Amino acid sequence: MYANTWIFPDFTKYCKPMIDGHGDDIYRYGNIRMNFSSNICQHTNLAALKAYLATRLDVIANYPEPEAWSLERLLARQLDIPEECVVVTSGATEAIYLVAQAFRYHYRFLSPSFSEYEDACAMYPPQSQHSGLWLCNPNNPTGDVYSQEQILQWTKEHQLVVIDQSYEDYTDAPVLTSREAVAWGNVIQLHSLTKSYGIPGLRIGYVTAHSRLTAAIRRCLRPWAVNALAVEAGKFLLNEGTPLRPDLVEAHRLALMLEQTGFVRVTPSHTNFMLCEILSCSAAELKDYLARQHGMLIRDASNFKGLTARHFRVAAQSPEENDALVTAIREFMEEKRDA
Repeated sequence: MYANTWIFPDFTKYCKPMIDGHGDDIYRYGNIRMNFSSNICQHTNLAALKAYLATRLDVIANYPEPEAWSLERLLARQLDIPEECVVVTSGATEAIYLVAQAFRYHYRFLSPSFSEYEDACAMYPPQSQHSGLWLCNPNNPTGDVYSQEQILQWTKEHQLVVIDQSYEDYTDAPVLTSREAVAWGNVIQLHSLTKSYGIPGLRIGYVTAHSRLTAAIRRCLRPWAVNALAVEAGKFLLNEGTPLRPDLVEAHRLALMLEQTGFVRVTPSHTNFMLCEILSCSAAELKDYLARQHGMLIRDASNFKGLTARHFRVAAQSPEENDALVTAIREFMEEKRDA
């Protein structure tokens, strides 16, 4: 009698721990007073949303909709597209993995950009000869915004173009509308109510695309993926809330102040966040100093593909906080120079 022999494939080559290496790692520190590491505006007034959700807590006693149909209907009406062209997800990051699962194409990835696109596609190796492109618009971490003409050209070169528009409300530059994406037919847009309304803890995203594409994504949905409180929050915000509009004038002032220190180079940005390079030390050193000595948190951007150990990202906050950040960086660099 022979013993059973179990042979398991090596799935580790497709996976990485996505919880490592992202911004807003405030949980690692105990004294952060100023958070520049997250692109989401840190001073959002959520009082109205909190008050509303306090009246809706009974929804947690029952399962939510297996798919967030009521929120999809509301989004479709506001975007003026058919209901079948909207899929609500548990944050834009879940949408990334659903698209990668539904469309196992050979993809191009622009860099530097959000690493989760490439990580998701590594979990779902190509099963088709079709080609695709992933892009972030506005792009994280650079704040670039691609023109409609450039995106149209990419749609002619690839069977599928996936556009993460999570930061679409963080720029004055024009971006592709959902009606345009649906009409073009081979574009998938990813959107983030998390970013638009400053609610990263609730995880609400959605996909817009031609119904042929959303049908394939819908087949990959997990039941009850979007919790009941998130659905309630999404409907309240779409009906009563106003998307965030960061102060881009203040962001430009911060960029100028950082450049004027003589220690930092800043990539021009169309958003409230900006990619920076510290000239004579590592971003990790700077991050640690700011966190330990000043209670400030920045995003070490060295793990973005194509960047170096000197790159970091900051998002503009209040004028007083921005002034304090620049002063702290200047002091740190002057201490290092004089040491």
